[in-house]
Amino acid sequence: MSNFLRRTLTGIWIVLFILGGFWLHPVSFFLTGLIILAGSQYEYYQIIRKTGINPQMITGLLTGVAAYVVSTLIAAELLPAHYFLVIIPLILIIMSIGLYRKDEKPFDSIAHTLLPLFYTAVPVSMFPFAAFSYTGIPSLLPAAEISFSPGIVIGFFILLWTNDTAAYLTGISFGRHRLLERISPKKSWEGLFGGLFITALVAWLISGWIGVLNTSGWILLSVIISIAGTYGDLVESMLKRSLGVKDSGKVMPGHGGFLDRFDSAVFSFPLVYIYILLFG
Repeated sequence: MSNFLRRTLTGIWIVLFILGGFWLHPVSFFLTGLIILAGSQYEYYQIIRKTGINPQMITGLLTGVAAYVVSTLIAAELLPAHYFLVIIPLILIIMSIGLYRKDEKPFDSIAHTLLPLFYTAVPVSMFPFAAFSYTGIPSLLPAAEISFSPGIVIGFFILLWTNDTAAYLTGISFGRHRLLERISPKKSWEGLFGGLFITALVAWLISGWIGVLNTSGWILLSVIISIAGTYGDLVESMLKRSLGVKDSGKVMPGHGGFLDRFDSAVFSFPLVYIYILLFG
């Protein structure tokens, strides 16, 4: 099977899994976000281990999952906001465990245990707030007595994938000027602007369906997604280059791992959510 066909088939599966999971029901929304978070965080720990640093995988994953679960319950108004404070003792436990591990450089281990919490867990934990805080397109299966709309997250991923695809196709067709060659030799300025233009066009087309923002708001949001998504991809490329790995994982044939597939999402969604909080 050619790499292009493998990437295409895997891409179709990813779209169905992500859009279907987030759109189907609040429970499937929760589980989809949980899989993205746990898969990305696990891959980060695995590639860091190849450098000889031994992060606390179990306690790190439990803390990331706890942050996501608490965020979901608070967003759904099942817990008051001060329950976020439970994350603090979990972080202190991670730091205290470093005292009893026989690591040559314990603070390197602690740092790489905590970093993916901010890199993956915090961005994904914003998904529930975008779904439970706004009205818009409903879930495919009714959620009785729950105010829930996956519209912002669905629109976000549609625009993010539009940018990825348009930037790739524009780049291989017209790319001449490298964007940041020492980090990603294939990315070009032509690809960046091509992705930005096509994404803005799609934002204009779907704005009335998604709601929350007006058409101008979604077009401005598409610009944020295009630029921040590109930088998210570059940041993950920088991580892989610094560690000497090609892909973060192999769970998605032709696409690599979770971090490879969602690097743009975890970097850009916090900016998207901040924008919607301010102007939505």
